[in-house]
Amino acid sequence: MLLGVTATPTALLYDIHGNLAALEAVLADAGAAGVQAFVLGGDYALFGPFPSETVTRLRGLGDQTWIRGNGERWSAHPAAAPDNAVVQGAIAACREALGLEVVTELASLGEQMVLAGTRYCHASPISDVRSFLPEPAEDEPELLDGATERRLIFGHTHLPFRRVAATGTELVNPGSVGMPFDGDPRAAYALLHEDTRIEHRRVPYDHQAAAAAVRERFGAAEWTETVARRIENARM
Repeated sequence: MLLGVTATPTALLYDIHGNLAALEAVLADAGAAGVQAFVLGGDYALFGPFPSETVTRLRGLGDQTWIRGNGERWSAHPAAAPDNAVVQGAIAACREALGLEVVTELASLGEQMVLAGTRYCHASPISDVRSFLPEPAEDEPELLDGATERRLIFGHTHLPFRRVAATGTELVNPGSVGMPFDGDPRAAYALLHEDTRIEHRRVPYDHQAAAAAVRERFGAAEWTETVARRIENARM
């Protein structure tokens, strides 16, 4: 199936981060919009209250295409992740919840792909952690090096936006399903319509309960409190 030429829209789901409640709200909204296909853009489980359940739910979707995010890489290789209590604590909890087999499987996903003239990656074509912001930055030509497609869809920064870079490349960030950082706690995702139009969407859900679930499931720790506050406040 070629994305962008289907009779129904394709949902672009990025940065779910184990937030099952946010994912369920988005899937209900996408279902009402007639979605039958999904592009899954990485960072599926790390940091959230329900890592394993979130991956299982995603696997149960119909037409699905997956790529890897830095969260999957870090979970498989903790030494490659930042050496701080928040990141390392979350990685340890995620690895235990998912099990080594699933952690390894997710880390083996492709880093990016090109479908119907659009490149999909997690952060940028050259990195799974260096990405684009709503306002242009000096390193954009470097981040776009080698990408010749007319449109680039990415996530990682948890900031939904669409703009055209100086190179002429259309930059699209669908936003974060599970942990937005733009001050709006509603789950964020985007639809790719059959005419190739992008539609950003926001879906309310009980984000306070999702934040509480991080604390309740994994106990009091620096990482759980940090993640819970991020979900509550929709800020980094």
